Amino acid sequence: MATETGTHNKTTASSLSAVRHIIPVASGKGGVGKSATALNLALALAQEGARVGLLDADIYGPSLPGMLGVPATCKPEVRDGKYFLPVMAEGIATMSIGYLATEKTPMAWRGPMASSALLQMLQQTLWGELDYLLVDMPPGTGDIQLTLAQKIPCTGAVVVTTPQNIALLDARKGIEMFRKVGIDCLGIIENMASHVCSQCGFEEDIFGSGGGDKIAGDYGVQMLGSVPLLRALRESLDAGRSLLLSDPQADISQRYRALARGLANSVAQHETDGAPELIITDD
Repeated sequence: MATETGTHNKTTASSLSAVRHIIPVASGKGGVGKSATALNLALALAQEGARVGLLDADIYGPSLPGMLGVPATCKPEVRDGKYFLPVMAEGIATMSIGYLATEKTPMAWRGPMASSALLQMLQQTLWGELDYLLVDMPPGTGDIQLTLAQKIPCTGAVVVTTPQNIALLDARKGIEMFRKVGIDCLGIIENMASHVCSQCGFEEDIFGSGGGDKIAGDYGVQMLGSVPLLRALRESLDAGRSLLLSDPQADISQRYRALARGLANSVAQHETDGAPELIITDD
């Protein structure tokens, strides 16, 4: 897969000034497929015609370069000794701590250091004009999540969960955390909602069902949709090329495109709801 670094004609004071919507993709716990969801959602938005960026904010376990098949030798170019140019991969602008460190260099940082690294990648990357910048958050509700919420103007968050009860409990914590810092939840995505047999295609709810709908109903947020546990999807990401790219007409690809359209509609609705009321008088 070919990659290249993005180019910009002018270094601006704020690298985020031309980004319309910053959307953290979060989960209350690990193991729910959040990073795979964030990547496929970004690719689906791009396929729908949007200009998209994706920041891998999982400082301790970056997975974006591997899932995109970006060579380990690929490093972001530096502009003026201060700014990074995003690595362009499969039509989206990307940045990850994985581009700046090797697989054998663990990020043994305390919370404030990790938070500082997140802000530097966000604010010192020349993202250019983007409709959506998705931020693949690390799991949990700790320092990095709070730093993003307090320092960066986010449009809203997407929360990823699985149907299992323990995951649903942690998803609620994620929604509550964002609410406390004034960030609305744009929608819920239920990942691994069912298992699809690779031999016969039978789909079974092995982790339960209806959990995502229950949370969405309890909090009055949109249920963007669900995605099955699919062997081919896992294999494609392990190989560094998503099924959305290798088989855009596959059912799973269409599901992600539907999720992307749902998110775009949720963002548009959020903008409408947040607009000031226009009052016209005879004065």
